[in-house]
Parts: sequence; structure tokens; C-alpha cells
Amino acid sequence: MIMSRRSLLAVSGGAVFAAPYVAKGQAALTPIRFSLDWAFQGPQSCYLLALERGYFREEGLNVTIDRGFGAGDVPVKIASGAYEFGVSDPSPTMRMRMTPATASTDIIAPFVLQQGSPLAVMTLRRTGIRTPQDLLGKRLAAPETDGGRQMFPAFARAAGIDRSRINWITVTPQLREPMLARGEADAITGFETSGVFSLRAVGVPREDIVSMRYTAVGVNLLSTCLLVRRPYAEANPRIVTGMIRAIVRGHIDAFRDPAASIAALLRRDPTAPGPLEQERLVANFEFVRTAEVIAGGFGNVTTARVQGAIDTVKDAFELPGSLAAADFYLPQFLPAAEQLRFPAAAG
Repeated sequence: MIMSRRSLLAVSGGAVFAAPYVAKGQAALTPIRFSLDWAFQGPQSCYLLALERGYFREEGLNVTIDRGFGAGDVPVKIASGAYEFGVSDPSPTMRMRMTPATASTDIIAPFVLQQGSPLAVMTLRRTGIRTPQDLLGKRLAAPETDGGRQMFPAFARAAGIDRSRINWITVTPQLREPMLARGEADAITGFETSGVFSLRAVGVPREDIVSMRYTAVGVNLLSTCLLVRRPYAEANPRIVTGMIRAIVRGHIDAFRDPAASIAALLRRDPTAPGPLEQERLVANFEFVRTAEVIAGGFGNVTTARVQGAIDTVKDAFELPGSLAAADFYLPQFLPAAEQLRFPAAAG
């Protein structure tokens, strides 16, 4: 049976999580270690804004936010116990749960933040690469933990190209775009909102950048999800709901006032290029503020959509295991529907 977030809340009585928890008196805040998916950039500023404005503290949480190093890195940190929560493209986690050696991983997604996927292959016009077929024999640079690199088999399968004919260059996140700009790589993979704007930051004009989105060739994927171990979530439902509520508030504030969000980023990293990061932040809302979110609020995703993403990962890697959406996506931790609504427009 396919159930939307709104249906599940109606069944479980969403009012259970309606009121934010506020620490009283001298009550100690619960320490939470929270890993982002990537470096401190425009899209990540929403979490810093929520932190600065005290939204996590209002939920009784003392949250420490660290930068991430790719979608493949976040679930490893959570599984090891180094972090209680992380945000990441869920595809590497789905893959872990369907791979025999890591099938015991108990990481779940109680919240889908971005339904639109910004995964892409990016190149420059001077390379002559215009289609996926043009990538054959070329050098692609990315960290091993990069979500675009990890999900490249799905892109190759959908585009009908032989992925064994791709020459990968493993690089650190900081070197990915500079290597493409210098001609030391022919293309890169990653989030379009990361790659395109980071190329611009090293002096590449926007008109010289070619981007091939995974969704454009028919890859069915979700994007950013909140990740947590299932035993922790089931033992601490108030904390999970509080994390979601604070994250939503930070994103709504950033949508309404991008400059305030970037100001929070600059206080964390004064070297960040503020105007460019604000452009990056605004562009990322294309993948956050989807038709489903506008119609039904954050978290408005069906189990069928989640299952489709899981099946895409399974088919792309020819995995022997299986994973039911209901065992990965657990929306019963979502706040009440009125706390998940997305504003109709900025301002």
C-alpha cells in the first residue's frame, strides 16, 4: 500500500509531535553530533542558520555541525557511532543495506529533504563532451565518496554507455573543480549546485560549463535525506522529530532571507565567497521546493517514490539483497503537517 506523509500522520495522529520541546530551567541539553554531506557552502548554510537562531536548542538539543566529504562518507560515520545524524544523498546508504557485507547496517531515513536530485556530470565546452557517449575513454575526477561517482553506474546504465571505459581520477573535494578547470580532468561528477558554482569560483564562466543531470537520462533517485540509526531513532523519537523541525525552520528562513543564511555561513567560514554562495543557495531550492513540497509540505513523499529510488540502486549495481521502502523510510517521526508547510513565495 502506498501512503503519503499526510496519510501516515492521519493514521498515527500527527499531533503527538505538534509542540516543540523547550528545555526548562537548568535541564541539560542532549548533545548531538551532526554531519553535513559536503563542505560549508550555500545549501549547507540553512543548517548553520537554524543553529544560530537556536532552533535546535528549542528542541532541547546541543547540536555540533561538521562538514561532510560526500554521500558515501556520511553513512559510514553514522554506522560507526561517530555521529548520531547526518544529511546525505541516500543512494550509498541504500546500497550498503543491499550489499551482503554491509546488510546489517541499520541506518534509516525519517525525513526526505530534497526530492529533486542535482547529481550531474559536469564538463567544459572546450572538451567537446556534449552527451554521455562522449565520456567514453575520458578522465572523470571525483572523490570516491562523492554521490555522483557512487551512483555513476545508474547514470551509465540509463544512458546506455559502458562504464568500464571511464577513467576515474580519485581526488580530494578541494581539487575536483580546479583539476577540471586546469584541464587535468575531462569531467567531474557531483551535485550540480556544488560543481557549477565551484567552477565559477575558480574563474570558469557559466556559459563554458556543460552539465548532464542524472535525471535527464531517466535515473530515478531521491536527493538529500536525514539519516540516523534505527535503534537510536526508536529510542529517541522526540530527538528525531526535533531535528527535523529545526532543519525545516532553517530552510524556510533561508528561503525567505538568503542573505541571512549566507551571513551565518560567513561567520563559520569568513573566506567563503558570499555573493556566489548566495546564488548557489537560491539555485539549490529548485531541488528542495518541488511540486510535491509546494502541494503537501516538506516530507511529502510516497513510499512508491522511495521504492523506485531503491530499485534504481539495486538494478544499477546488480545487488543480491533487497530493501523495502517501509524498512528504510520511516515518516512516523515527522512533525505535524502544519509545521512542514513550505511558504508560497519568498518575503
